[in-house]
Amino acid sequence: MPNLRGNLLIGQSGGPTPVINASLAGVLSEAKKMPEIEKIYGMKNGIDGALKKEVYDLTQEPDDLVNRLLYTPASALGSCRHKLSKNEEYEQLLELFRANNIRYFVYIGGNDSMDTCHKISMLALERNYDMLVIGVPKTIDNDLPITDHCPGFGSAARFIALSTIESGRDLEAMNTFDDVAIYEIMGRHAGWLTAASALGKRCEEDAPHLVYLPERTFDEDQFLKDVKAVYDRLGYVYVAISEGVRDKEGEFIGTGDTATDAFGHKLISLGDGPAAYLAKLIMSKLGIKARVNRPGTIQRAMASLASECDVEEAFRVGKAAVKYFAEGISDVMVTLERLPLDEYKVEIGQVPLSKVANVEKFMPDNFINAEGNFVTKEFYDYCLPLIGDAVPDYARLTKKSIILK
Repeated sequence: MPNLRGNLLIGQSGGPTPVINASLAGVLSEAKKMPEIEKIYGMKNGIDGALKKEVYDLTQEPDDLVNRLLYTPASALGSCRHKLSKNEEYEQLLELFRANNIRYFVYIGGNDSMDTCHKISMLALERNYDMLVIGVPKTIDNDLPITDHCPGFGSAARFIALSTIESGRDLEAMNTFDDVAIYEIMGRHAGWLTAASALGKRCEEDAPHLVYLPERTFDEDQFLKDVKAVYDRLGYVYVAISEGVRDKEGEFIGTGDTATDAFGHKLISLGDGPAAYLAKLIMSKLGIKARVNRPGTIQRAMASLASECDVEEAFRVGKAAVKYFAEGISDVMVTLERLPLDEYKVEIGQVPLSKVANVEKFMPDNFINAEGNFVTKEFYDYCLPLIGDAVPDYARLTKKSIILK
């Protein structure tokens, strides 16, 4: 359907990332060049806004908006977690599309958002309504399949790497007071972000010393043995752990009975979480003092620490969505494809939405060590280019002890 004339509707959904607005900027910058697009509307709070007919007229925004969006945190349009399921909701959407001549639809989001995007594409097809639909990936969890990585992950990974190595130095300096720190990091089913905690580690003393991911069954007895071994060796232990680690029965550690969201996902943030639970376990079983670091939404909000590589790629995938419109392409998600070169480089690609909707990508086995408590060199090679500038190599004293007279 090239040369389809009408309006563009764009939305953002799910948890924000440090660069989600860079993708919005990419869409806006390219859409303004496409003569077939007459007006650009932004949904207020994702698909919720479309159902309520609450939208922003982005055509009226000042010219400098695109550049300012590149480093603006959170979702500029607002977000939601809404699962399309009711027949009346589809009728509401179709009514909105027809009444406002919406011929182009872009949704920036993760797994669940790609499902919403695909359903809207199918709705238009079934009702013989000419409309092109493109999904733009974003998630700090890095769990969308087929794409090499997701915009948003590199920046969140940079924050996790920096905050781990720096708070690890704090633990090391205070080991006369604190013995163990447990850093609880986002990742319900996939451990990509927690794995990034290791990216600043240069020697044995550096944090983290142990890394636990949802891709491996969590064993409390082995965990205690791991902690004791590091403590006996160094006198302090820094643990990075995914919020979604589970026991052999598949139950989340330390969450208890919690509510679920519209997509059926457990709201882990409502429970005590694994870090608090394990800190108590360490103190009761090993007699070692433990503290908890739990940054929550801070880890997905730090646009000021965004990876330049991530910002640039997020902008590119937004632009690519509109370029696909110009080619008449629909019902796909934009992807990033890493080239097999010595120097890091990616190209833009596409994948049918049906292949990514509600599908998660997990850490591959070769990225996790045999003991299941750290990452491998293969993970470092994969992830380091995504975080932009290298983590600083902080000073470390040789600490040659002497006893004064």
